[in-house]
Amino acid sequence: MWDKPALLNAIASVCIACAALLALTMAAHYTARLPAFELLGVRVEGSIAHVTREQIEAIVKHELSGTFFTVSLTRVRAAFEKLPWVRSASARRQWPNRLVVTLEEHVPLARWGTTGLVDAQGAVFTAAYDGTLPLFEGPEGSAKELVIQYGYFQRALAAIGQSPTEVRVSERRAWRVRLASGTELQLGRANIEQRLDRFIALYERTLKPLHRRIEYVDLRYPNGFAVRIPELNSVARGLTKRG
Repeated sequence: MWDKPALLNAIASVCIACAALLALTMAAHYTARLPAFELLGVRVEGSIAHVTREQIEAIVKHELSGTFFTVSLTRVRAAFEKLPWVRSASARRQWPNRLVVTLEEHVPLARWGTTGLVDAQGAVFTAAYDGTLPLFEGPEGSAKELVIQYGYFQRALAAIGQSPTEVRVSERRAWRVRLASGTELQLGRANIEQRLDRFIALYERTLKPLHRRIEYVDLRYPNGFAVRIPELNSVARGLTKRG
């Protein structure tokens, strides 16, 4: 090998290049940690209604470490996404010494049982909320389906001036809907949209003219439905006693 100058020159060139690269890497590593590149601020953007200044300050204090170049954007995103109301977070560097964090909050659509909330995309989350929302109940993993069906129920029932306040689906896929009037609709497991459409089509000329509180409507019959009217049941019991 020693009698091959071209090969020796090539090896020397590679060694010099490696040494230069190592030196540059070490210099960059050192420079990135200089106090001159210390992070001086974090700007939080997005439509924020529930994330508080105290929560943001706590994350900045406890989760952000390093300089402008060394701070982990992945860690920053993960820290913000742990907040109850945050659906997603993104982070980017803004030269020369700031981070910009963009937050997307959950928009609550309904309550999920007694334990949480569900947003319009069907994501279940746990957060404090004192506003009025409809109630959803269903098996684990059914939240997105409930959101879709709720949208249909809401649009369809608006035609008769009604709105759903509770939507439930059982483990056996049986659906129940409670209206703002207090009436509960039993839709069963099959053809639930057709059954609801039939109820809506007949409501104006069958149930509405009664001017009675309707407690329960069973729509699981093939050609009609059964109705429970507590006031009429009370009258019937009184007639029976007098007889």
